[in-house]
Amino acid sequence: MALYEHVFLARQDLAQAQVDALAETATKIVEDLQGKVTKVETWGLRSLAYKIAKNRKAHYVMLNIDAPAGVVAELERQTQINEDVIRYMTVKVDELEGGPSVMMRKQERSERGDRGPRGDRGDRGPREGGSREDRGPRRDRDEAPAGE
Repeated sequence: MALYEHVFLARQDLAQAQVDALAETATKIVEDLQGKVTKVETWGLRSLAYKIAKNRKAHYVMLNIDAPAGVVAELERQTQINEDVIRYMTVKVDELEGGPSVMMRKQERSERGDRGPRGDRGDRGPREGGSREDRGPRRDRDEAPAGE
């Protein structure tokens, strides 16, 4: 059987219990067709990059699925019919992640790997164009240069 990650976005006005019920429904669809859901993660209510169907936020849920392609086709068909789901995406993967997904590992996402604890540039050297002292004094936009 093939391995899939299925992520869906539920409307922002749903309660967490309703979102959990959507995840259980998706799990039931997969299991009724001899598939297996190995992990369900609820990522919570998150802001969207742009409005989708008048929603600025959505509940994100991810399911790791081990099932044949026909099962995924039926899951997507049922998801498309459901008016509480505003977007979904299913991706075929080579292997499923063990443990928490990247979205759940907040402490690793909070700091970039190429910056130090103070946000300095590390060993990459100064930016091109020299330092602030090399450019002379700063003046306001509205202030005319001396001598004009």
